[in-house]
Amino acid sequence: MPLPPLVEPAPSIPDDERARAARQIRLPEIGDAGQRRLFNAKVCVIGAGGLGSPVLLYLASAGIGTIGIVDDDVVDASNLQRQVLFGLLDVGRAKSTAAAERVRVLSPHTDVIEHRLRLTASNAAALFAPYDLVIDGSDSFDTRYAVADACADLGVPLVWGSVLRFDAQATVFWSAPPTGAPIALRDVFPAPPPAGEVPNCAEAGVLGALCGQLGGILVTEAVKLICGAGESLLRRMLVLDALGSRIDEVPLAPPDRGPRIGRVPVGDANALSTATILDVRGDDEVAAGTLPGARHVPLDDVLADAGSVPVGDVTVVYCQVGPRSRAAAHALAAAHPNADIRTLVGGYAAWSERTAS
Repeated sequence: MPLPPLVEPAPSIPDDERARAARQIRLPEIGDAGQRRLFNAKVCVIGAGGLGSPVLLYLASAGIGTIGIVDDDVVDASNLQRQVLFGLLDVGRAKSTAAAERVRVLSPHTDVIEHRLRLTASNAAALFAPYDLVIDGSDSFDTRYAVADACADLGVPLVWGSVLRFDAQATVFWSAPPTGAPIALRDVFPAPPPAGEVPNCAEAGVLGALCGQLGGILVTEAVKLICGAGESLLRRMLVLDALGSRIDEVPLAPPDRGPRIGRVPVGDANALSTATILDVRGDDEVAAGTLPGARHVPLDDVLADAGSVPVGDVTVVYCQVGPRSRAAAHALAAAHPNADIRTLVGGYAAWSERTAS
């Protein structure tokens, strides 16, 4: 079933932008309103590498109004076989800077935001909060899970792709879709594989053209979500076998989740002022600071006997970043089925960063 458009249309777009996108606007599934939605959309791309390069090229070409680029690496000569954003003159330059320059040339009206930093579990949620959609083109399991957890906390759709050797996968994860069951990365892959079990592209190699093929699929999914066109890959995974020239589809069934857990943004002062607040961090973390009025109940105590933990009409649970609070919230919701249990988006790290600014 098609999903409603993710983004409201901009009131107008510049005439030269309309002329540039004329062939896309002719598509009835996009049209003028869809192009204005794309112009109003804010998309964050994780990584400007093998997947990020074609993704950024096609997002810019599609007329996305705001594109964030997250990458802390520099261009190496070995990147050029698949990272089509760059040339020999870019070797040694920051990828985010070189990528931003190329995007601005392709789409002068696009607002390009460089995030030259290492994305981690502690900064991901705050980074993604202004964006409508995230596309993950990273090749690190730590980064992938940090991205997925933050998107799940925020309720932001995640367009996800993976490529290695001659194989690729693509899907959409969304913890708060407007219709249908939610699904997140951890529903499909609960934890990263042990270190060294799965090689990366540097160790196993990758076909450059397959990166381009997958990047185009990821941008197509983003455009469909933004415009509300067609059937998204939500709860489905495409599996591409380039050597065998096959594309298969695997259905993704979300687990029986039980009660749905709400989310409270760190800036929602009204919700925080009237809720029961539980801090499930460790003693050493609590010693460094807590939210005003929070009651400290370590995660182990919650999991051991959630029924004995007092909750209010609305209870907001937080940890340092998010994963522990989700575990605690699910335990509390199961033990207190009539209670409204929520988690604090981004945890104490996001709250302390906001209050310090």
